[in-house]
Amino acid sequence: MTDNISAVLYLISSIFFILALRGLSSPDSARQGNLFGVLGMTIAVGTTLALPNVLSYEVILAGIVIGGGIGTLIARKIEMTALPQLVAGFHSLVGLAACFVAAAAFFRPEAYGIGTFLNINTGSLIEMSIGLAIGAITFTGSIIAFGKLQGLITGAPLTFRGQHALNAILGITLVALIAWMTIDQNETIFWVIFSLSLVIGILIIVPIGGADMPVVISMLNSYSGWAACGIGFTLGNSLLIVTGALVGSSGAILSYIMCKGMNRSFFSVILGGFGGDSEISGTTTSRDKAIKIGSAEDAAFIMKNASSVIIVPGYGMAVAQAQHALREMGELLKADGVDVRYAIHPVAGRMPGHMNVLLAEANVPYEQVLELDEINRDFAQADVAFVIGANDVTNPAAKTDPSSPIYGMPILDVENAKTVLFIKRSMASGYAGVNNELFFRENTMMLFSDAKSMCDEIVQALN
Repeated sequence: MTDNISAVLYLISSIFFILALRGLSSPDSARQGNLFGVLGMTIAVGTTLALPNVLSYEVILAGIVIGGGIGTLIARKIEMTALPQLVAGFHSLVGLAACFVAAAAFFRPEAYGIGTFLNINTGSLIEMSIGLAIGAITFTGSIIAFGKLQGLITGAPLTFRGQHALNAILGITLVALIAWMTIDQNETIFWVIFSLSLVIGILIIVPIGGADMPVVISMLNSYSGWAACGIGFTLGNSLLIVTGALVGSSGAILSYIMCKGMNRSFFSVILGGFGGDSEISGTTTSRDKAIKIGSAEDAAFIMKNASSVIIVPGYGMAVAQAQHALREMGELLKADGVDVRYAIHPVAGRMPGHMNVLLAEANVPYEQVLELDEINRDFAQADVAFVIGANDVTNPAAKTDPSSPIYGMPILDVENAKTVLFIKRSMASGYAGVNNELFFRENTMMLFSDAKSMCDEIVQALN
């Protein structure tokens, strides 16, 4: 295949990737976006395999069969609630792949036309070193994020004295090593860069708590893209450069949007220390305030006699896999003439779009699912706000308590509804470790139960 033809096909593939990102920006066009992504990747892989310098098709085929088989198995068995862990796992593999390519280019540079062993072009060496460092940081950082999301590692921030100074020293050392590599090409320096980057990846993620996990997932997505982009320069592959830049920039933009949704700066997330799994009083009273406790029959009666109900899903719904029962409850209410809508906070769940995906899986109509900015003013006119497993994103302390760690974070104004029905297992705090004043409001009724069990009981009561 000539260079001109491959360049044109790579360009077409890049256009499909851009269309894929555009499609994935909305639930209505997400399927089409996925299709564009598949088409773009098919063209990209086919074009690359047709290049004259590609050898060992047997090894490539074996990799496709093994990797494709594992991916198919995971895709068929993965629960929608485990998508954040899956995404973190995928990011780790992208980072590791970048490290492998960097190692191959360093030890066999003649195969890539960038020089000879220990005599590599300076520009290629810089690109390779940056790709290696970012890839290694992404690899270990994603593994730590996976462990936190899966519960293998505590979701609480793991901090120690002097950690910021240590991270700064390691970061400066890493930059110095990359500069040194351009002056004195050495195998030892290469492996030190790799090892140091692995350590940095661990150290920058362990102090980040559960409440910041949505931003971490987005941030690691950006890292994986920039790692691929750096390696694309090393390989002289324009498609890899474009694709990596798309992923890197879109991940960075999404990280900014998530930080804005939490009223936190990107650097405050990196510095960590927010959003542990701490529990606050499992009793039904706190601060000498009483709470109202209701049953499924109470909730069914209140909602059946309401004109409008706004449902606010959170991670508790995801854990209980209550989305199907919730959708059935919503359909029964609509059949009785109740206006039912869903309110989604930008950081509900453990990754961007987590709640949207779960509701889409349960076939909740897209037009009923509204973002914070679209629906927040409507809570004041709503008869019922039905909160299912969402905690920090509904906590009025974000607006009323300047000493609260979540102060200033935009929240869903559920407290303005005439009645708030709040499903929760206990009075425990959310990821931010902050007591929710909403529990003690006069218009709030607590429904203590597993989210799915409570929704099933409400459905039975409605029937």
